[in-house]
Amino acid sequence: QLQLVESGGGLVQPGGSLRLSCTASGRALDAYAVGWFRRAPGKDREVIACITRGTGTADYVDALKGRIIVSRDNAKNTVYLQMNSLTPEDTAIYYCATRGSFYCSRSASDFGAWGQGTQVTVSS
Repeated sequence: QLQLVESGGGLVQPGGSLRLSCTASGRALDAYAVGWFRRAPGKDREVIACITRGTGTADYVDALKGRIIVSRDNAKNTVYLQMNSLTPEDTAIYYCATRGSFYCSRSASDFGAWGQGTQVTVSS
């Protein structure tokens, strides 16, 4: 059974950077497209990025394009989310999830396995 664990969250000052990791166990992560989502306080969960299976082509929501980079290291069974120029509006719980397809999706319902999330807090 595929299990996902996010890590790398924490407290960071505005303008700082973080790299989140999504590490899989139980199955090879390279068999899946992997999405990153977040849920800010008082807001709905939203998709922020996704990376395809295999070639690892990334898709980003326009609002964050240029500040985030998704990559994958299949040898480590891990997908990363690099976030730069963080602002307090980026404060949220960040989740990764897998889709049993080559292609990405921006719909949370298309993703099956989810991690437990990692908290990112941007504050001075």
